[in-house]
Amino acid sequence: MGLFDVFTQEIAIDLGTANTIIIHNDKVVVDEPSIVAIQRSTGKVIAVGKKAMQMHGKTHEDIKTIRPLKDGVIADFQAAEHMIRGMIEMIWGGKKRMFSTPLRMVICIPSGITEVEKRAVKDSAEHAGAKEVYLIHEPMAAAIGIGIDVEEPMGNMIIDIGGGTSEIAVIALGGIVCNKSIRVAGDEFTADIEDYMRRQHNILIGERSAERIKIEVGAALPELDNPPPDYAVHGRDLMTGIPKEITVSYEEIAHCLDKSISKIEAAILNALEMTPPELSADIYMTGIYLAGGGSLLRGLDKRISQKTKLPVHVAEDPLRAVARGTGIALKNINNFQFLIRD
Repeated sequence: MGLFDVFTQEIAIDLGTANTIIIHNDKVVVDEPSIVAIQRSTGKVIAVGKKAMQMHGKTHEDIKTIRPLKDGVIADFQAAEHMIRGMIEMIWGGKKRMFSTPLRMVICIPSGITEVEKRAVKDSAEHAGAKEVYLIHEPMAAAIGIGIDVEEPMGNMIIDIGGGTSEIAVIALGGIVCNKSIRVAGDEFTADIEDYMRRQHNILIGERSAERIKIEVGAALPELDNPPPDYAVHGRDLMTGIPKEITVSYEEIAHCLDKSISKIEAAILNALEMTPPELSADIYMTGIYLAGGGSLLRGLDKRISQKTKLPVHVAEDPLRAVARGTGIALKNINNFQFLIRD
């Protein structure tokens, strides 16, 4: 360790489409929605994270809320930079850091990301104050976060269903042997619910309301052992234009999410087809590991298990599995050199 390293602040960032989690000194210090509110007339950042999320869908024409990431990658470069900078300031209680302290960051990225998209993540981090930026693939970070020894000559299948992408990867010997990354995940489920409410119930709801429905009564199977109670939805009646309330059941939501979940199942089967036979034998023994917010969908593990005939394990605290793995990789940068791209 050089003299420079003593003064370096190290942070691990799970830069997600829906939420961004920052780990500093082995603790989750920031867990906020990936959204930023900007004043149109001045270009000034008004709010970042939860405060900006409260404004989402409720703004007047001088304020716009931006979700800088789409499908797991940066869609709005400037907004992403503002967001990362704002969230880094949250670590130090909203105060600006002393300029003398260099930042070393480990950021996780989708495995299906292009070189251009990779560059955008790196540039945003550097503009937000990072001196050193390392990148780690999400399935690898999820595997480390779940507690799998990724360097073993043992095959493990990880499925990370986030906000923008579903990452399916087979990991062995510290590397990704085969992977499938599809842009069908939590955001797609939310859009399905919005669309279903409009078509089936003639009621217009916003993104935040659809997200709430997904959390309260979202399900992957129409029959559950302990079903959630029906949920009251408020929105605008498309026929009369008057606010209206209806109730929805988990069976309805399971039906409306069926098509998107089928796409994820098809991608899992595709990844299993590409897997070398020796690793397939390992996966038969170890099963499939689920991480990411999407894996909290009721009955999803059971549905994937029925489709693949393999045991499916949901990670402990799946929302933070990727962030935990990124934090462990940050602590062991020298050991995990082969899986972090500088």
